[in-house]
Amino acid sequence: MKSSSAVIISIIMGAVLLLGTWILGTAYRYKFKSTQTITVNGNAKKDFESDLVKWSATFSRKNYELSAASAQLATDRDLVRDFLVQQGVKADEIRFEAVNIAKDFEYHTDGKGNGYNTFSGYTLSQAVSVESKDLNKVDNASREISTLISKGIELSSSTPNYYYSKLEDLKLELISQASKNAHQRADNIAKESNAGLGNLVKADLGIFQITGQNDNEEYSSGGAFNTTSRKKTANITVKASFLSN
Repeated sequence: MKSSSAVIISIIMGAVLLLGTWILGTAYRYKFKSTQTITVNGNAKKDFESDLVKWSATFSRKNYELSAASAQLATDRDLVRDFLVQQGVKADEIRFEAVNIAKDFEYHTDGKGNGYNTFSGYTLSQAVSVESKDLNKVDNASREISTLISKGIELSSSTPNYYYSKLEDLKLELISQASKNAHQRADNIAKESNAGLGNLVKADLGIFQITGQNDNEEYSSGGAFNTTSRKKTANITVKASFLSN
């Protein structure tokens, strides 16, 4: 009697063990299957032309008398403004910054090697900047403004910087294209592997890069933002992971 009970118990324990093993195996296979993913990088880029230009220059005057230097600088300011207007730049696009005043000294040494400073005059400087959507006129003005030097103006001109006023719209457009490109790549991989493509489980946006067209300009880990080229190329990547079934 005891022997029969032992046999029955052994059979029941064996069945329970087999059932538990089957359940664990099935759960593992389901978990393994459900966590299979396909990860790809989607890319999108677009060539575009800037629609906003910013340019600046600085002019200065030096004189022993502060009032004389100020008067000379005022005359130069009028000449700069008139020149820009003649080049087609609108008056409300021209901005003059506050005048900077520096008191200059020259260093000397006497016969005994002792050093001392003597006053050499006041240097007054002022910056002028232009922001416009008329790129051609500002480009031409920035090239021709050096002609004012022949009129005695001490002037230093910077190179124009170019921007795009619809940058946020461009970003959204490229993100959409890069996302579609990532989905297409993942779908191709799934088909080649005789699998199905499931839902998106994760997506990471890459760095937005703007470089000059036809330039050997390298991407930056923090994102390139070219302002020296009028014609540019925008690029963005999206890293996406999809379930595979």
